[in-house]
Amino acid sequence: METSSFNAQAFVDAAGDAIIGADAKGAITFWNAAAERIFGHTPQEALGQSLDIIIPERQRQRHWDGFDGTMESGRTKYGASLLRVPALHKSGRTISIAFTVTLLRTEGGAMAGIVAIVRDESERWEEERNLRQKLKDLEARTSGAAG
Repeated sequence: METSSFNAQAFVDAAGDAIIGADAKGAITFWNAAAERIFGHTPQEALGQSLDIIIPERQRQRHWDGFDGTMESGRTKYGASLLRVPALHKSGRTISIAFTVTLLRTEGGAMAGIVAIVRDESERWEEERNLRQKLKDLEARTSGAAG
């Protein structure tokens, strides 16, 4: 690929996955079009806000414990491994997301923030839930027929 013809901003704007940046305190610093589509907040509504706008209340303590630990240590296991968690849409409904993160550092090496690449997996999660229920129903019928 010829680097001179690559437009990073056009790529970020057109990406199907959300790209969300946050500073070391968890304030949103970047929010692409896919983030708006997935979470419902416009960039104007999201920028400068806490990541809490997309984290369900019951998940917040766990999230912040992990986030703060990552900012302190400068390490994450989710750079290559997917983290699957519930998230919060602007409407208040819960969605299922999967994401990886990239840590951002200052020139001196201090933690500056984080960027997450986020995919809405709500449809996949619902399909898996339905399959699990069908399997459970089948197992119940099979064990009932065997007894």
